[in-house]
Amino acid sequence: MSDRIRKIINDPVHGFITIEDPLVFAVISHPWYQRLRRIQQMAFAHLVYPGAVHTRLHHSLGSYHLMCQALTVLQRKGVEITPHEEVSAKIAILLHDAGHGPFSHALENVLIKEVHHEAISKLIMEVLNDQMNGQLRTAIEIFTGNYSKPFLHQLISGQLDVDRLDYLSRDSFFTGVSEGVIGYDRIIQMLTVHQGELVVEEKAIYSTEKFLVSRRLMYWQVYLHKTVVSAEKMLVRIIERAQDLVASGEKLSSSSIVLDFFLLTNRSGSIEQHLDNFCQLDDYDVLSAIKNWMYHPDKILSTLCRGLVERNLLKTKLQVEPFSEQWITEQRNRICNELKISEEESRYFIFRGEAVNTTYDPTEEKINILFKDGTIKDISKVDNALIQQSLARPVKKEYICFYQ
Repeated sequence: MSDRIRKIINDPVHGFITIEDPLVFAVISHPWYQRLRRIQQMAFAHLVYPGAVHTRLHHSLGSYHLMCQALTVLQRKGVEITPHEEVSAKIAILLHDAGHGPFSHALENVLIKEVHHEAISKLIMEVLNDQMNGQLRTAIEIFTGNYSKPFLHQLISGQLDVDRLDYLSRDSFFTGVSEGVIGYDRIIQMLTVHQGELVVEEKAIYSTEKFLVSRRLMYWQVYLHKTVVSAEKMLVRIIERAQDLVASGEKLSSSSIVLDFFLLTNRSGSIEQHLDNFCQLDDYDVLSAIKNWMYHPDKILSTLCRGLVERNLLKTKLQVEPFSEQWITEQRNRICNELKISEEESRYFIFRGEAVNTTYDPTEEKINILFKDGTIKDISKVDNALIQQSLARPVKKEYICFYQ
């Protein structure tokens, strides 16, 4: 794969994205990568923001584009990055989300238990590495944080990585929510490396603070919007009901061979042996099943499916203080009477949980600011810092979804 190529993709957020390396093009052309076209980036956010129908492939290519820019900036500042490391970092970011299942985070650890998407992404990279004669080994080391240059991993996974820079910009663009607009280009121009670690020059302090605040606002306004929470939790209950019916001996077909494979066999923790089946699974399989199950004789399954398809969602409340147990009991009794279901079965139609959002988590990869005198400070400790300890603490809200 030594012959150069040149492919151009027109992206609505970043403009023209260029692919010039044959190995990168081979990864993008692989069917397991092309599957990302069939997985939506924001699951059910389009039920609130109709424009939010972009896919994981959009986001992957956008992250790749920002990685290209970041590597170029660092090289211009004298950071040593070999051509092989450059290509490997680009492949690592392209495949960082390849392990997402249908509807991304909404069904994580539900359809396939005890397995997270990062672990599946790594498995996919290892299989592709075998198929491509070991050329992805360095990309895997960068992705897992085991490479000798930590800053390359930090560009992929950190609190100021190109993954977050793209999805905030992209999700803001497609939802029309201006609170998510960030100066990603200025942040990238101010990236540098100090003692092997990724840092930001002090001229980008305000852009970085704006990025962190925008992320906080996008979580409450978009990702944890009560209607989005309701739809995603209904999807979880649909899959759980299907799994319960199968476990009780009920014959249940989704009309999708690969979805049936995971539903009927109740796979957990053994994805290595079934990776090819997983990489055939996407949103279309689940949506098709939901439309079919609208007509299933099981009242619970059909009611949930019809509600999701017709956007007749469970009502959802989000609040800081705990919900009244008396009120919950009253609602549960009402639901049992109206739907003619048992108290045990009511758990599909009234349930609660916790939504958590942290603006800046000091336990993660820190965002370090490099000052002109060579000193390094965590962004929460710079003079007049906007991101202080109060914003480092997670904000928690309880939610309750219930049939009405």
